[in-house]
Amino acid sequence: MLRIAMVLLLLQIGSVHASDKAEIGTVLDDLHRYAANANMKAYFSLYNEDAVFIGTDASETWTLEDFKQYASPVFSSGKGWTYTPVERQITVAKSAQTAWFVEMLHSETYGTTRGTGVLVKSEDQWKIAQYHLTIPIPNAIARDVTSTIKAMDN
Repeated sequence: MLRIAMVLLLLQIGSVHASDKAEIGTVLDDLHRYAANANMKAYFSLYNEDAVFIGTDASETWTLEDFKQYASPVFSSGKGWTYTPVERQITVAKSAQTAWFVEMLHSETYGTTRGTGVLVKSEDQWKIAQYHLTIPIPNAIARDVTSTIKAMDN
């Protein structure tokens, strides 16, 4: 009887995590859609109030307010940014209150990019707590790229 209860509990946890993963996938898809459509209000509604956005430049570690200030002129002009998900992995913590993801993206401007981040569940809704956009550097050119960055820093 205990075994049956354990199996049922594990199945229930698995289905909760599958449901959470689907919800998180929708949040991330909406994030990219709202950005591409320059829908600032909807875009920022997906972040929790103390979220952090980390951009590709070393100087871009922004609070939500700082990120809104950066994005406002872009979105106000009717332009946004388009990143199309190509591949995504989502992991939900056992508590089902925290999740993290890695997604490979395509951008016409930058080519292959990577988004990583953390979501938290509050009042049965997943919100982005951290989003980090990076440009993955192939190992074959990493030294060239880092040499250029070092030269810029000096």
